[in-house]
Order: sequence, then structure tokens, then C-alpha cells
Amino acid sequence: MALIEVTKKGLYCPQADLFIDPWRAVPKALITHAHSDHARSGNGLYLAHEHCVPILKSRLGRIQAQGYGYGMPFSCNGVRISFHPAGHVPGSAQIRLEWKGEVWVVSGDYKLEDDGLTTPYEPVKCHHFITESTFALPIYRWRPQQQIFDEMNHWWAMNAAEGRTSVIMAYSLGKAQRILKHLNRQIGPVLVHPAVEEMNSVVRSMLPALPETIPWQINQLPGDHRKALLFVPPGAADSWLEPFRPYSVAFVSGWMNLRGAGKRFASDRGFVLSDHADWPGLLEAIEATEAERIYVTHGYTASLVRWLKEQGREAFPLKTLYDGEAEAAAGWMQNL
Repeated sequence: MALIEVTKKGLYCPQADLFIDPWRAVPKALITHAHSDHARSGNGLYLAHEHCVPILKSRLGRIQAQGYGYGMPFSCNGVRISFHPAGHVPGSAQIRLEWKGEVWVVSGDYKLEDDGLTTPYEPVKCHHFITESTFALPIYRWRPQQQIFDEMNHWWAMNAAEGRTSVIMAYSLGKAQRILKHLNRQIGPVLVHPAVEEMNSVVRSMLPALPETIPWQINQLPGDHRKALLFVPPGAADSWLEPFRPYSVAFVSGWMNLRGAGKRFASDRGFVLSDHADWPGLLEAIEATEAERIYVTHGYTASLVRWLKEQGREAFPLKTLYDGEAEAAAGWMQNL
């Protein structure tokens, strides 16, 4: 019996009798992070990192949840379980499971670059490693994030000088807070959509280093809103932006690495910034685990499995419903 199996409800640990990021309601679930493709409603008990729990409650409502610090082990039916930093978004974690000397690690989503807010990624040695592959192609190689933040601040300053409101479309959890941490606040005020402000408030309660922002009141625009930077979730209705005309829209995603992505995402400007590991990052993370077997899920699974096998590694595709950024990108490109 494998320690982790794929079932109709998701990844399942039979010995511990619990699921990992299940896509259907289950009695007990280990959660890697609070993005909706990994944390769904309806579970009886949620087990997650202690910073993930308040975010889960904000997103899912009244739930029963227990939080644990990084590296704090607990046991379920003899299986030793612990959460370890994934560096993806605040509260994100890799999940380590050990039973009778066999160690599995489920990575969830992860990035290796320290964003200055989220607890940085830490490799965990194991026998079996389940990795994402969202950007598992050699064309995906991220530039140092400070270069991207400098470009964002320059774009914002140019818009402000020309009387245009700057609009950034970015995930309300993770991406928005990462960008906010690195903005030049001297350029102008920072306004945020209610969905972004909700996540900001929860994250700020745990991580005070996140700067304050102005909740977006549609009928109470600041007098200098032409100099403002406005954060909205991807796909926000044009009617919400109408009072800010003239404005310039930027989309922030790893998918901006693709030629023509700006037009598909209906944006004037694209910034290549992702909370997922790029191709070199994926390879570095996998190597650091020293895993004997690698299971690849959600993303360019075939390309990563093929490359690993060519290097003499035991690698296998793992079909799951963790669609994440790839699924969202496809949907937005259809709707925008």
C-alpha cells in the first residue's frame, strides 16, 4: 500500500485516513494553501499552517480548522505529519508525511525566490516528491523580482505624470500583497478592490510588514486619483473602472512571458511575475529533495516527466484537479 494514493476525492493517505487538498468534501483535509483550487468548502476539519487558517476562514466562512507552525510535527494513526515553507503565498506549505521510515512530500505550489513577505521556501528531503509543473518549460525563466518592481514603479510614475490612473490586475491573495510590499508609495495613493482589501487585512494581522492601503469606495474617489495605483482581481468588470478614466491596465502573471499575452488578457502592459517556480526553480527544488521518485501534477506534466526520465530519474505524471494559474489564465482569456 502506497502512503499516498489518488482517489476520486483527491490525494489520500490511507494509513492516516485523511486527504490532501481534496477537490470534494471529506471528513479531514490537509491544506497546502488557501487558493481556491487547493482549499474547497465542505470539509469537516481543515489542518493547515497557522497563517493559512485565518485566510481559510475568511474565504470559506465558518469552518473547523487547526493550525500548526512550520516544522511542528503531529501524528495521525502513526503517520508523522508536518508543514514546511513553500514560499508560494502567505501561509503556504509543503506537507511532509512519514510512516515506517518512508517519507513523502506534497509540495502544493511553490516558488524559490524570497518575496520579502512570505516565509521563504525550504527544501525537504524525501523518498517521494509530488511537484507542481505550472511553468515547466525551458522558456519560463524569471528575471530577478526587483527588476520587475522597478519597472512597475516607473510605469506607475509615468502614468501619474500624464494624468492616468494605473490599474494592476493581480490575484487578491499572494500576488497583490507581494507587489504592495515593494511599491514606491511616494508616487501616489494605493487603492484596492474590496476583495483585495479583505485579503490584505487578514494577511496584515499576521504579517504587519504589509503596508496599509486605501479600500476602494466607488463613490468616494480621492482627489488625486489620477496619480493612484488601483489593485483589482483579474476579470473585474469594466463598470468598476469607469470612474477612473483615463486609466492604463497592467496584468501581472508568469503568463505575460508569452508573446501576445497582453492582448489576450486585455491589458496595456504586462509584467512577468509569478508566485510559481520557473523551469530552473522546479529543477533545483526537485534536485534538493534527493527524492527517488517524482510525481508531476498540474501544468506541463509531460515535458517535466520526459526531461526527468532523460536524466535517469524515476518520474511519473499524476492527474489531479489542481488547475491553478493555468486554468484561471485560460478562463480569463476567454472572458476578457
